[in-house]
Amino acid sequence: MRLPDRVTGLFLVGLGAAAAYGGWQLPPVPGQPVGPNVFPLVIGTGLALCGLAIALGIGRSFEEEEELIPVEGGQPQPPTGKLYGLRALLPPALLLFYVAVADQLGFIITAALIVFVTSTALGARWKLSLPLAVLAPIGIHLIFSKLLRVPLPAGLLPMPW
Repeated sequence: MRLPDRVTGLFLVGLGAAAAYGGWQLPPVPGQPVGPNVFPLVIGTGLALCGLAIALGIGRSFEEEEELIPVEGGQPQPPTGKLYGLRALLPPALLLFYVAVADQLGFIITAALIVFVTSTALGARWKLSLPLAVLAPIGIHLIFSKLLRVPLPAGLLPMPW
């Protein structure tokens, strides 16, 4: 485990703990089961857990990292390819896509397309990208619309629940 990974992980643990503590200190709204205190508490706890995983090196294989970074002559070589440089334009392009079509298509379809394009652009095989593109937007929809009561665009595919 490299020192920068541990420092980054511990920084994220501290940041997540601070956000969770801040959310815990917010007073709940009377009559609402989920108030403004829940969101920072959930996000902060998740951030702290992810930071802890990074600090401890959970899920990281250094053998795989060496295979992914080709080293010639002691120096890592930058990735090459015709479209490699265009990957930097993917996040703003997907954000504009979401803004343009989310009301017409709805959150579920738009988010599924974004997750699928992003995961395949990052190198995931379609056998992983497809289930991720189906399950992630449904889970996010359930958390935000049902638990946090944030209205999301229904579009072409209104959820039956």
